[in-house]
Amino acid sequence: MQPVPTALDDIRARLTQAAALAGRPADAVALIAVSKTRTVDEIEPLLVAGHRLFGENRVQEAAAKWPALRERYPDTQVHLIGQLQSNKADEAVALADAIHAVDRPSLVTALARAMDRAGRRPACFVQVNIGDEAQKGGVAIADLPALLKEAGAADLPVIGLMCLPPAAVEPAPYFALLARLARDHGLAGLSMGMSDDFETAAMLGATHVRVGSALFGARERPAA
Repeated sequence: MQPVPTALDDIRARLTQAAALAGRPADAVALIAVSKTRTVDEIEPLLVAGHRLFGENRVQEAAAKWPALRERYPDTQVHLIGQLQSNKADEAVALADAIHAVDRPSLVTALARAMDRAGRRPACFVQVNIGDEAQKGGVAIADLPALLKEAGAADLPVIGLMCLPPAAVEPAPYFALLARLARDHGLAGLSMGMSDDFETAAMLGATHVRVGSALFGARERPAA
């Protein structure tokens, strides 16, 4: 695995090229460095290299790492990209600059109330279960209009859609479908694409890609 700053330069170059192939400007796609399970020592080389956008799965883990890091790098943004429990809404709103996995009415309600209490409104993406997979989170495509209507009524700042395509299949049709759904609902944001497919996502309209292992290397597996 190449050093993290070198990997960052490589991924930025690949994103720029992919965007250019689709006639998009280089800054059209934001790179979220997925730092879940990564230590401060692993994260800091990216911060030193100038990267400022990171993704975390769990509120508790993010809260343990980022307040201290943000004291040294105050312009850093943290996006919560994993499934979120409604009872963590207050903590999520206090910590996050964006929340990528809004997927059900109860979470819409919890986040809206938390935002009202906190006086801050992180941007939100609605997660769509784009492959209709029972084991994954996300609102069913058929239920998306109703959830977006509820989010609008609650004044939740939804800026786009997010998806995780099925594994081990060509992701392009799923990315294209998410892009069409976003257009149909007047949403500009598309959080899609990870380490194995972020270039495809960038060519199909992603505004945010979530890249972890391609930046940091594979996570160590616990010993058996």
